[in-house]
Amino acid sequence: MRIEVAGENALILYFGEETDPRVSAQVQRAVAETEARLGSAIIDLVPSYASLLVIYDPLQIDHLLVKRLLSDLGSDNADAEVSEGSLIKLPVWYSSESGPDLEALAERAGMSVDAVIDLHASTEYRVYAIGFAPGFAYLGQVDERIAAPRLSTPRQSVPRGSVAIADRQTAIYPAASPGGWNLIGRCPTRMFNPDAEPCMPVQVGDRVSFEPINKERYLELGGEL
Repeated sequence: MRIEVAGENALILYFGEETDPRVSAQVQRAVAETEARLGSAIIDLVPSYASLLVIYDPLQIDHLLVKRLLSDLGSDNADAEVSEGSLIKLPVWYSSESGPDLEALAERAGMSVDAVIDLHASTEYRVYAIGFAPGFAYLGQVDERIAAPRLSTPRQSVPRGSVAIADRQTAIYPAASPGGWNLIGRCPTRMFNPDAEPCMPVQVGDRVSFEPINKERYLELGGEL
């Protein structure tokens, strides 16, 4: 592990360079240890694929003490076991209507649309990070046979609930926003709702699986066209 300054009251802890469940487990263990060691001095903790951003209150604790308290997290977590996390099942309406890049992605992969859907829906994904927008969960890893690069020209607006692939990651857009990922379907589940408790159905370390549904079921579950 290495520690770097990320601002006047922030440090970032790096645990590796690759997308790997064991590195992700180290990050999750570090979150718990940091909470225990810093307590009320924490303003926010932002876990990612292989790092943890620690934002602290400089009125309660200084930079040198934070660094000293966290300096041995790497040795504590070196043999961290991979946490299973909670398994969250999310419905997806896969189609060319709900996923305008589905057919092109299938053609690029040299397989049928149904085969692409089967591969995407039969894989269990890990939530490695939440970012870009509230509720935007980065899920990995997509089967390499259907991995696809980002679009050369991003869309100005991607509908809320769009299920997408970029490289070996997949995600659900929590709100309408610009985006350059390949759209393959639509999920009716709200990925971020500030009025709900919890406000997001997944958190870093959870597992996600997708359940194919048809258009009618998508609408019954509150999906929008």
